Amino acid sequence: MFFFFGFGSKQKDLGPGSTRTCPRCGNTTVWARVERYSQFTVFFVPLLRWKRQQLEVCTICGTAVQV
Repeated sequence: MFFFFGFGSKQKDLGPGSTRTCPRCGNTTVWARVERYSQFTVFFVPLLRWKRQQLEVCTICGTAVQV
């Protein structure tokens, strides 16, 4: 009997966020809003999700700020 299971983190795009000035690169752009979470899968089907966070990410340098 075989069980394929896995752990990992995923990131889901939620669309555009607010317009911000990045503290790292100094550019003012519309940031991307994402949801990041960890999950447990069995046979490639997600069963559990935890550590859900909504973040806004700078589209130029990748700096993330929790919303």
